[in-house]
Amino acid sequence: MEKITYKLDAFEGPLDLLLYLIRKNKLDICDIPIAQVLDQYMAHIRAAQKADMEVASEFLEMAARLVYIKTVHLLPRHEEAEALRVELSGQLLEYAECKRIAGKLGEQLQADCFTRPPQQVAPDYTYRRPILPEKLLQAYRDAVGKHAAPRPQASSFSAIVAHRVVSVASQIIYVLRRLWKVQRLHYRALFEKKRDRSEVVAIFLAVLELVKGKRLRIEGEGDDPIVKLVKDR
Repeated sequence: MEKITYKLDAFEGPLDLLLYLIRKNKLDICDIPIAQVLDQYMAHIRAAQKADMEVASEFLEMAARLVYIKTVHLLPRHEEAEALRVELSGQLLEYAECKRIAGKLGEQLQADCFTRPPQQVAPDYTYRRPILPEKLLQAYRDAVGKHAAPRPQASSFSAIVAHRVVSVASQIIYVLRRLWKVQRLHYRALFEKKRDRSEVVAIFLAVLELVKGKRLRIEGEGDDPIVKLVKDR
């Protein structure tokens, strides 16, 4: 690679310098040899520092980034280095495209171009697009119908809001308390004075859970067996 003779202040940023190095040495922008580019990049930095030039922090940041990519590439598994190199290649491709478009715009805009500030234009709210009268009438009816729809009364939700939810855990405690002193009880006796469906279902599930946990034992047959409390498990 040739020795660098260009000064650092000739470039607009670190991407501009990297793009110059890649084009100067006819490298593939999608397969950047980080080690070679890093040597020339650092040569630019050192040349600027020896000339007492102020080096922008973005150039130093890019130098640290290149050094990190090179260091990671030396590891046995350098998937991270490859991902960082691909990311840098993508940034360079985007920068090159922006620079190309900026050059074309620069050619089109001449120094003798006449420009003027934007004029104040009064807004025009007149609707000029064609519309069928039938669709306009239907839109009006839809709008009126939405506003005329009656709101639901609070009583409509009373059955939902007032519905009492009975937990199975609370009925497990209820069943154990009923059997604590008497030790045994008819199955139907557990449902005495229980008219709420949620409560009945919760008691039934509570009995199943207690039998499963070996806290209760069911003896007998038919629809009214004996429910016994198991103390020693």
